Amino acid sequence: MLPVHGPSGRRGYEPSVGSVGDCHDNTLAETINGLYKAEVIHRRGPWRNVQAVELATLLWVDWFDHRRLLEPIGNIPPAEAEARYYEQLAGAPMAA
Repeated sequence: MLPVHGPSGRRGYEPSVGSVGDCHDNTLAETINGLYKAEVIHRRGPWRNVQAVELATLLWVDWFDHRRLLEPIGNIPPAEAEARYYEQLAGAPMAA
């Protein structure tokens, strides 16, 4: 990282205004957006109307969350992994 001198960033570099981890959130969002465009928008177009895009989007999100098998989490859908996580939290004893 380049040094920042003084509140105005004397060397021409301004400090970040985002919180820690924002760049990772943005990167993940851009990755998912690109995947969606490649798998739905570009592959299945041209589109007749906005409603057709909306329906295709809903179906893709449902597949992405509930039927897509994700190897790093045991070849189960993300929604199932999330449900298991919250079940474990509910069953764990509370710390005093």
